[in-house]
Amino acid sequence: MLRMQPPIPARYLDATPEELASWIAAAKSTLGDRVFILGHHYQRDEVMRWADARGDSFRLSQLAADNPTADHIVFCGVHFMAESADILTAPHQQVLLPDLNAGCSMADMADLDSVEEAWEALEDVVDIERVVPVTYMNSSAALKAFVGRAGGAVCTSTNARAVLEWAMGRGDKLLFFPDQHLGRNTALAMGYRHSDLAVWDPRRELGGLSEAECKEATFLLWKGHCSVHQRFTPAQVEAFRTANPEGIVIAHPEAPYQVCEAADSVGSTDFIIKAVAGAAPGSVIAVATEVHLVQRLAAEHPDRTVVSLDPVVCPCSTMFRIDAAHLAWVLEHLVEGRVVNRIAVDPETASWAKVALERMLAIV
Repeated sequence: MLRMQPPIPARYLDATPEELASWIAAAKSTLGDRVFILGHHYQRDEVMRWADARGDSFRLSQLAADNPTADHIVFCGVHFMAESADILTAPHQQVLLPDLNAGCSMADMADLDSVEEAWEALEDVVDIERVVPVTYMNSSAALKAFVGRAGGAVCTSTNARAVLEWAMGRGDKLLFFPDQHLGRNTALAMGYRHSDLAVWDPRRELGGLSEAECKEATFLLWKGHCSVHQRFTPAQVEAFRTANPEGIVIAHPEAPYQVCEAADSVGSTDFIIKAVAGAAPGSVIAVATEVHLVQRLAAEHPDRTVVSLDPVVCPCSTMFRIDAAHLAWVLEHLVEGRVVNRIAVDPETASWAKVALERMLAIV
């Protein structure tokens, strides 16, 4: 999805790291409790050092909602995260994204039009009343609103199994988007077979499936993926184990099934952080997730060797757009009483998206 970020003044782009740090510190001091800066785990260190709270996308949105004294929430993450924060925070609070081009390629793989088209196509071949839609947190507010209206729920990588079990208690077929890998890994962990799963390709008629395949599949998995986690391969696991026979492999469930199957443990970002912290000193750990988090874990645990499973490290390129220059630009505008890059979800969309989020919270 194309988003238009206006060029920021050369003053910020040409500034030294020290100058940017001094400007950010001064702005934060002036704004005080009126601003609350959120830093997603995948952010670069030059941004994370200024975060008042760090975590995954949903946890950060909850923290913003729990901090009503802040008039301005500066979300150092990507677009869908800022939308979720706007949905959950109070009306007087404004959510800002330092760079509007910070999107999510996975979230953009499923848009409202294509999901509604899929739903209408399924309606012609199956009992749509028995189909429950579930969207991953990494999706737009419009898709969260869609599942809210259609009786579904949102899930995170932490609670995906609980949400999918809830959904299967309400219907006998599930449409899961936008990440096929999280859906597949979760369904298989629940005891379902590969034959129970089918991939829905939104670029093909009826998702590239026959009517019989639509009827027989229990899980219809949207053909979407995370560009970072898609890079991990079983060959990388094998190479790491050859070099480190006692090594530990930890994978995020957005990684392909073959990688998760070969890993020693699989879990969300928070799970990975806790697993590394709980590993014995001297452990050699390969982590299949975004490299900024891996590098931060390595720095925080110098008595352990923590490396990326992918030797050609790949950052989240859209998350990487948030930098100290854009953060300083946003904060200095706030000091001057001007709000830039506000992310606002329209009331009807926000209302239905909140329904889907509250269903998720009720499940777990």
